Amino acid sequence: MSDGYDPDFLGIPLPLPSPARPTTRLDYPRFSVLLDEDRRLAAVTAVVIDGATLRDLPRTGEWRLDPRVPADAQAGPEVYSRNDLDRGHLVRRRDPGWGTTSEARDATEATFFYTNAAPQAAGFNQSKELWLGLEDHVLAYAETTDQRVAVFTAPVLDGDDPPYRGIRVPLRFWKIAAWRQGEALGAAGFVLDQSALVDTRQGLVVPPLGAFRTFQVPIVDIAAGAGIDVGPLAEADTFVRRGLRPVAPRELERIDDIVL
Repeated sequence: MSDGYDPDFLGIPLPLPSPARPTTRLDYPRFSVLLDEDRRLAAVTAVVIDGATLRDLPRTGEWRLDPRVPADAQAGPEVYSRNDLDRGHLVRRRDPGWGTTSEARDATEATFFYTNAAPQAAGFNQSKELWLGLEDHVLAYAETTDQRVAVFTAPVLDGDDPPYRGIRVPLRFWKIAAWRQGEALGAAGFVLDQSALVDTRQGLVVPPLGAFRTFQVPIVDIAAGAGIDVGPLAEADTFVRRGLRPVAPRELERIDDIVL
């Protein structure tokens, strides 16, 4: 099952971001999960994507617990039953699905472990579709180089997240995409906010007029907010490199709003 995240995939050393809290590393085909067993959710996920050999495979795989860690260290099926929460893929199903057909199928099916899921409010709107399309946009941007991208995604595990069924539901998610720009590293950071969509005070309530909000933010802010060491990603931030510092979070409404 495991080969995990490759820190040399881009041809420039890029170590896995390191959370301040203790985590358990779980390797899968082309991606890794750093599981915070106390929170029962990933603190970091990391996947490498070869855009030149991506395969468009039918959806296969069923959500399941990873037997390498205790069931009570994972946010399993009981969190998602009879409510308006989706099992939100952190590493997208499609992202590790490259190479031969059998390799791609094994990798995409591995994304269905609960260690790679986090609760997200159900339903789509433009902002959530934008969030799910960020990797595609960065891949398209990287086509001028070698079409290789590394993507890091996780919930922000905040101590104030609302409790629900033995976990705390994260209200924000972060994503950092990295690619090669000539001999240098390029990177961009994003945050998805579902605070307006989650209310656990009376079980679980999803307000009908709530909205996902997607922002491009400085990577140093993601590192500080999520409590992770992002290594060279902060210096590679194209948002900051373009002289936009100091930078406030930039709310995104469409792909064209992204600064790469």
